[in-house]
Amino acid sequence: MSALVVYESGFGNTALVARSVGDGIGTHMPVRVASVSDLEVGEAGEADLVVIGGPTHAFGMSRPQTRQEGQVQRGDEPSETAGIREWIDALPSDRGVHLFATFDTRVERVRHLPGSAAHAAARALRHDGHRVVDRGASFYVAGVTGPLVPHERERAREWGERLARRAQEMLLTA
Repeated sequence: MSALVVYESGFGNTALVARSVGDGIGTHMPVRVASVSDLEVGEAGEADLVVIGGPTHAFGMSRPQTRQEGQVQRGDEPSETAGIREWIDALPSDRGVHLFATFDTRVERVRHLPGSAAHAAARALRHDGHRVVDRGASFYVAGVTGPLVPHERERAREWGERLARRAQEMLLTA
């Protein structure tokens, strides 16, 4: 069994969470952690468990416009970059062969507002017939640009470990 953690990150916070999730998964199976911009969709086919994470923008997954707004906020030139939304849309149907899970980062002060990139990604995956093994986890940042609130990296690692154990159980009993 192996896993892939694919993430989209504008300010580096989601990347930190992705690496921590990968560290947790890595205690149970080989794992690769990669940015969505460095990964072809076909590479998901090599992993038994695929974990997808991104920042929550406007109550859901990022869109080209919200990514460009983030680039401007960082002082970068706006460019057309793909995010997890486009990556998920390009996934081929796998008839439940792979297991998927999702996570997001979101600003702590809006913790209780509706909308989550993780839930939107899980919904898109289920809609396309993919097997989602976790309803999605949210990890919190202090502000739009970060940093992560204390202990979120540890919580992400623990979530990754639980996710790997659950995936192993599901794959072994299938």
